[in-house]
Amino acid sequence: MTILYIFPHPDDESFGPAAAIHAQLKQGHQVYLYTLTRGGASRQRFKYNYTVEQMGEVRYKEMLDVERSLGLTGMRVDDFPDSGLKHMDPRDIERALEQHIDAVRPDIIVSYPVHGISGFHDHLIIHGIIKRVYLDMKDKGASYLRRLAFFTLPDSGKPTFNESENFWRLRQSEPDEIDCIVHLTDEDVDALRAALDCYVTYQETIKQADVPGHIDGKAHFEIFGESFSPPLSNLTDNLL
Repeated sequence: MTILYIFPHPDDESFGPAAAIHAQLKQGHQVYLYTLTRGGASRQRFKYNYTVEQMGEVRYKEMLDVERSLGLTGMRVDDFPDSGLKHMDPRDIERALEQHIDAVRPDIIVSYPVHGISGFHDHLIIHGIIKRVYLDMKDKGASYLRRLAFFTLPDSGKPTFNESENFWRLRQSEPDEIDCIVHLTDEDVDALRAALDCYVTYQETIKQADVPGHIDGKAHFEIFGESFSPPLSNLTDNLL
């Protein structure tokens, strides 16, 4: 089967489902990655005294290393404004998504859930746009589209990124919203670590985030318009 992951930024795939991507590739599926921006607006640029354009070029090259490290079937990186998707006409993003989806013709599309995991506005915006494009394309006859899923984290009941009680707590996915739990091997988690290592300019942030620790040997997904209890063990299971 063909799976297309769509995210706003470089490193979204490695901070997120890289281990599951590795597992899917091992199973023989074709896995593509599409990133809307080059991530040039990252605050890390100030550390290196880079312009947005220079930082975007650096991060694009890091993504090429990720592509090789994971062994992706294919990857596309667009140059929409990082941290500026909210200022765009969403129809421009919709057109780009539709064109690329139609070129790849995936069975399954994966992106961010409604809470965006981190609550970052680029993540929130992409959720609604992808859902609309997916449904619109199916209405127009894109019969190859069989499932829309969202990589997520289960809600822990604790503050996600800030321990202060002065901040609103970001609620992530409740147990009954999680429709697929992929159990990851040590090899899968090692592949995630190797993908994260490709982002040389982000190593300080990566260490602070402790991504492998948050994943805890599992990758969680919501599935749009479907409900599975117990959860599926693979995103490709029980497809109509």
